[in-house]
Amino acid sequence: MENRRIILILLILVLAITIVSCKGKGGFKKLFSKDDEIEIIRSDEDYEFEITEDDGMRKTVLYFKDKQGLLVPLMRKIPWEEGIGKLALRNMIDSPELRETLGPTGLLPIIPAGTEIRGMAIDDETGLCKVDFSREVLNYETEKDEENLIKGVVYTLTEFQAIDEVQFLVEGEVLPTFKFGYDTSNPIRRENINLVGNLDEQRSKVVVYYKGNNFEEDFEYFVPVTIPTLSPVPNIYTALETLFDGVPEELSLSSEIPPGVSFHGVDIKDGIAYVDISFDYGEPPNDNRVFNNMAKNIGLTLSEFSQIERVELLIDGKTLDEAGIDIYIDSTIPAFANEY
Repeated sequence: MENRRIILILLILVLAITIVSCKGKGGFKKLFSKDDEIEIIRSDEDYEFEITEDDGMRKTVLYFKDKQGLLVPLMRKIPWEEGIGKLALRNMIDSPELRETLGPTGLLPIIPAGTEIRGMAIDDETGLCKVDFSREVLNYETEKDEENLIKGVVYTLTEFQAIDEVQFLVEGEVLPTFKFGYDTSNPIRRENINLVGNLDEQRSKVVVYYKGNNFEEDFEYFVPVTIPTLSPVPNIYTALETLFDGVPEELSLSSEIPPGVSFHGVDIKDGIAYVDISFDYGEPPNDNRVFNNMAKNIGLTLSEFSQIERVELLIDGKTLDEAGIDIYIDSTIPAFANEY
């Protein structure tokens, strides 16, 4: 009996010490933090949310269109609150305020004015997100507007890791097609953003990033473009080869790869892509800006491949140090194509 009493006392002491320790280390604060009070739409436990602790804002990628009608990803900070997925879409609905905010970028909203997000449901097991829009969502004018609306919503929502596909509803009903014929009868996955060319005539496709510019405000941005290729499967070599081939003629975009720079090959080791290039017109410039711009353009294109974490540039098989170029390059894969 005496032994039981001693054991009980010891257990109470251990429990008391644990409680004090949790309070001292912020244990309860962590268990009931702001993160747990909002709608978490990513299911994996090890994902690190991009939260700015100072102002309670979350870095979120939203999709808009440029004056060519190309979809452009733009990272914007939106408040952390319950229903973050709905809030992301609300921040894409056309309004005078949004147009004024986006003015310096030259980008435009893709969700028609007056649209309401009536509801949203996410299945964590299947990755299916159902979004119910008000009828105003159909108030666009062209077939291209319809495609941008659907793909822009899908790409925005699938930026959240728990969402793999999106089912569109209008006033609670699944429509077989939207008004210009886009098939919305089944859930839609992200694919073929800003497609150039005919997929039927090729064997695979890659996504390459090119640069756009709002010359009026001197705002530059990168645009993901889907390009069909003859390669049996999409791969890193083909993606870089396509990037170095230059911008498709039908697009008013540019590249950070200077004229006269050739791509020779790429090796992947421990998450690093060693990209071998040469300057066909002579000695490479000892210019920090040129190399960092190239590294970003290459890095964005390689961001489509999950195994790549950094980019290292080689010149004719030599490192920059070996080539006598003493500059610093940010070699990490960019987290966002564009920020505003």
